[in-house]
Amino acid sequence: MAKKEETISMVDTFAEFKELKNIDRTTMISVLEESFRNVLAKMFGTDENFDVIINPDKGDFEIWRNRTVVEDGTVTDPNLHISLSDAKKIEEDIEVGEELTDEVFFEKFGRRAILNLRQTLASKILELQKDSLYNKYKDRIGQIISAEVYQIWKKEMLLLDDEGNELLLPKTEQIPSDFYRKGETVRAIVARVDNKNNNPKIILSRISPVFLQRLFELEVPEIHDGLILIRKIARIPGERAKIAVESYDDRIDPVGACVGVKGSRIHGIVRELRNENIDVVNYTSNASLFIQRALSPAKISSIRLNEEEKKAEVFLKPEEVSLAIGKGGLNIKLACMLTEYTIDVYRDLDEAEEEDIYLDEFKDEIDEWIIESLKSIGCATAKSVLAMPRETLIEKADLEESTVDEVIGILKAEFEE
Repeated sequence: MAKKEETISMVDTFAEFKELKNIDRTTMISVLEESFRNVLAKMFGTDENFDVIINPDKGDFEIWRNRTVVEDGTVTDPNLHISLSDAKKIEEDIEVGEELTDEVFFEKFGRRAILNLRQTLASKILELQKDSLYNKYKDRIGQIISAEVYQIWKKEMLLLDDEGNELLLPKTEQIPSDFYRKGETVRAIVARVDNKNNNPKIILSRISPVFLQRLFELEVPEIHDGLILIRKIARIPGERAKIAVESYDDRIDPVGACVGVKGSRIHGIVRELRNENIDVVNYTSNASLFIQRALSPAKISSIRLNEEEKKAEVFLKPEEVSLAIGKGGLNIKLACMLTEYTIDVYRDLDEAEEEDIYLDEFKDEIDEWIIESLKSIGCATAKSVLAMPRETLIEKADLEESTVDEVIGILKAEFEE
C-alpha cells in the first residue's frame, strides 16, 4: 500500500510541476503514459498489449493488460498469454482463444520498477522544460524583456524571468557603465538562443542597436504605429548614438516626435542607456545631405563624394573641425557607421590661406600613414599642422616626438623657401 501511495504521489508531484512550468494538460497525460509504457516495455519486452489510462483530475492512473487465453500447459509468454484455468479465476465464462483484460497494479512490480518510472519521468520533464524554454524564446529574439538579477559573475550575469527561467547577460553585452545588484530588474533584448546538445541558453544584450530601436518604439507612439520609420542606427554603447528617422506623414516632424517636448521622450531612453548621448537626424537618400546631417552639430562648407568607393571628403571651417570629429573621435566614427561612408575631414582654406599646401603634396617626403594620422585630427594642410602645438600633435595624432619634429621641419622648410 505504501508503494502505491508513493506512485500516486508521484503523479501529484508531476501535476504540481505542470503548474510551475506551464506544461499543458494534454502534454502531461502524454508524458505520463509514455513513461509508464517505457517501463512496461523494459520489463515485458513490449507494451503493445497494455492500456494505460491517466486520470489527472483524480491524480491516479490505471493499467490494463490484454492477454490471449490458451490451453493449460501451453503458456509460452505469460505477458501475452494466460492459461484457461487462471483466466476462469478472473472471468468464469471465458473460453480458449478469447482475450482477457485485467487490471495490473504497478506497485506489485517492485521498488525497482517505481524507481525506473521516477527516473524516466524526471528525464522527460527536463526534456520538456528545455523544449518549452527554447520554443518560448526563439520567437522572442529582438524583443525587450525584463528579468531579475539572480547571480553576478565576472563574465556574465544570471537573470530569472517571471517564470523562473534562467537567462544570461554576458559582460560583453552590457553597457560599460552598467551596474546591478542582486534582485534588481534589468531590461534587455533577446539577442540569440543557443541550443547546443539540446541545452538552450538565452543570451540577452543591452548594447545591440536593436535594443535602442525597441526603446524608441516603446517611447514614441508614432514609431510604434508605423508613421515614423527608423532607417539607420549607429551606437557606441554607453557613449553616444546616432539614429536616422523618416516620416511617412508630411505633417509629422520625425526628429521632434522622437525627442518629445523638452526632450521628454528621449530622456527616458538616455537614462536606460546610462546617459548615452543620442543624436536624432532626418534620413535622406541623398548621400551628400545625409553625411552633412550625420556630422551634426558641425556645419559643413563643402563636400566631395566618391559614391563608387563610398568615400567622402568633407571641408569645414577651422572652428567646426573639432565638432565634426567630436570627443575622442566619436562623432565622425558614428557618422561613418550611420552613412556607411568613409569620411575624411579637412579644414576649408579661405583666401588668406591660398598659399597653404595640402599634406598630400608631401607624400614623397612624409610617409602616407603619418599624413593620414594628421588628417584624422583635422590637419589636412601644412599650415594647419604648423599652427597646432607640438605636444598636441604628439598626443592627438599618436605620433612619436621624433616623427612630429621631422614633419614640422619638412613643412617649415617648404615655406622658408
